[in-house]
Amino acid sequence: MADLLLELFCEEIPARMQAKAEADLKKAVLDGFKAGGLSGELKIASMSGPRRLAVAVEGLPVRSADVVEERKGPKVGAPEKAVEGFMRGAGLSDISEAEVRSDPKKGDFYVATRSIPGRDAPEIIAELVPEIVRGFHWPKSMRTGTGELRWVRPLQRILCVFDGKVVPFEIDGLASGDLTEGHRVHGRGPFKVTGLDDYVSQLGGEGHVLLTREDRRNKIEAGAKAVCETAGLELVEDKGLLEEVTGLAEWPVVILGDMDPAYLSLPPEVIQLSMRTHQKYFSVRDPKTGNLAPHFVVVANIEPADGGKAVAAGNRKVLSARLDDGVFFWENDKKTGLEAMAPKLEAIKFKDELGSIADKVERVAALARELAPKVGADRDIAERAARLCKADLVSEMVYEFPELQGVMGRYYALEAGEDTSVADAIRDHYKPQGPSDAVPNEPVAIAVALADKLDTLVGFWAIDEKPTGSKDPFALRRAALGVVRIVLENEVRLPLDQALRDPFFWMFAPRGSRLIEGFPPGPWKKQSEPAKRLFFEAVRRTTSDLLSFFADRLKQYLRDQGQRHDLIDAVFALGEDDLVLITKRVEALGVFLETEDGASLMAGYKRAANILKAEEKKDGAAFDGVVDESLLDAKAEKALFKAITTATNDAEAALKAEDFAAAMSALAGLRGPVDAFFDGPDSVMVNAEDAKVRANRLNLLNMMRRAIGTVADFSKIEG
Repeated sequence: MADLLLELFCEEIPARMQAKAEADLKKAVLDGFKAGGLSGELKIASMSGPRRLAVAVEGLPVRSADVVEERKGPKVGAPEKAVEGFMRGAGLSDISEAEVRSDPKKGDFYVATRSIPGRDAPEIIAELVPEIVRGFHWPKSMRTGTGELRWVRPLQRILCVFDGKVVPFEIDGLASGDLTEGHRVHGRGPFKVTGLDDYVSQLGGEGHVLLTREDRRNKIEAGAKAVCETAGLELVEDKGLLEEVTGLAEWPVVILGDMDPAYLSLPPEVIQLSMRTHQKYFSVRDPKTGNLAPHFVVVANIEPADGGKAVAAGNRKVLSARLDDGVFFWENDKKTGLEAMAPKLEAIKFKDELGSIADKVERVAALARELAPKVGADRDIAERAARLCKADLVSEMVYEFPELQGVMGRYYALEAGEDTSVADAIRDHYKPQGPSDAVPNEPVAIAVALADKLDTLVGFWAIDEKPTGSKDPFALRRAALGVVRIVLENEVRLPLDQALRDPFFWMFAPRGSRLIEGFPPGPWKKQSEPAKRLFFEAVRRTTSDLLSFFADRLKQYLRDQGQRHDLIDAVFALGEDDLVLITKRVEALGVFLETEDGASLMAGYKRAANILKAEEKKDGAAFDGVVDESLLDAKAEKALFKAITTATNDAEAALKAEDFAAAMSALAGLRGPVDAFFDGPDSVMVNAEDAKVRANRLNLLNMMRRAIGTVADFSKIEG
């Protein structure tokens, strides 16, 4: 066994690409060794940084194993052309070189056996590495010089050492070797390397390079917290920024800088975003107040001789220039105000078929006003928030920092003296923007957030721009899941079918034929009855399809909560469109089916349903469930009829009270009578000789099926 060290050294690799490239290289090397016969108990380590990708493999065989390969050929006596083709493929000069084997069913056939000798590991590696490098995928790459190789940045060195010796090969004129480089300033080298231990020792020492992402990340995090603690400050943790700066410095040195306290008059989000996005600085706060402090943490890639004073001063100047811009935008936007910004939304296109952002705001305002009472919000306040919710899109600050849409709108609303609930709704109506994002929980914000998302979904469904496969350019799945989360996490009682129909009136009616083919332009009041019928039919089709889309999102949400998808189907089949009630039914149904009563009743239902299905198919008959008590003869069928009547009444009362656990409990009372009907000592023969008795018993089973179907469609339940 021997060890391999491979390093691909180039100019700066973008920080966001390093971690994936490291994983891709590791996988490519392992897959290549497996295909080349060098797999085994391998121990592999991978490394990445601003200028290098590397893998180190321990326990690699020095030679691949010999392989015996068999190729099955045609039957003995097969046509000459088939035999010749087999000989060519197997590398035989004469058919006598093949072995004849017998099969009891297929008879005699030819088999060619070929021995493939193993190869030395360096030979395999010399073929594998160029293949990996030439086929390596980067999100963006470039070609340099006269060669054909595409790499993320110009490739400068290839270090490839196996068992202490160079594995010789060449890629576009660049020969492999045993040299690498260290830090540009503190230890450039080059360094001659014989293996992994030597590589880590030289670069980690004289070379001033921390090779692994974990080591650099830990050093940055520990250093940032240490400099803050020394100054009596607290680091504002930012995992995303930490990952990014981990890929920017080979030898990270953490420095605490300061800024003019006057900049703290800006909204804290502006300061933090300026630091994070443009400068890659960490923000710090005063632990006593929880507010931002006039300091920042910067990660340098050198060890400053003056302890970092010059670096901190230089970064202060750069940050000041950025924040000066922020102050300028902030003051200008405050002077303008949201009210004056809103009309400018006419100039921003939302979607050709759906008009401008201003058109969307009008629709959202109308829908928010409609939704307000359903979520406990004031109609006028909800409409006011909706009319201002997009206005900050034309502000200078949001133009510079698009990530602050909504956030800046809240500040501008408060500056203008708007109600706090209006300001908060402007900030929160975009939420949730991801699975980890919180949902709005104030009534006005809920109304505006729902209106915004429902308008988007209805609009794109109306113009037939739905998600397809993995493509969802307008984030419609996220919008629908956002509606589901807002409704469920706030327990909003919102009949979804009606909530989807309402936006059509604000979206379609005024815009006429632009959205519905055959629907003439003009005011709704002047439309003919045939045109209105056409409109309502289009609404029905679109909302039905959109409800199915919501069902899929609800399944996704509930599956993440541990619920079964078939139970969701069983409840959705009832036509219920109140997501809160659907969820409660699913939860109660899941608990019920886990009990012995539930499992037994499910078995009885399936048995009854199968009998009814067979009879309906055979006779084409339909059973209305009306049972003639005078025809009930057997004790078991009388008991079942009585149990069904009682369970139906109790279940209906429980369902009206939305007590789904009680409804399930009522159905559980059917277990004993159902078991007795089918399998008890006085079990009943459904297919009696008397046609009237037989029909009556089938109606009894249908009565049971309908009673159970009041809580869920049990035919949709698996198992």
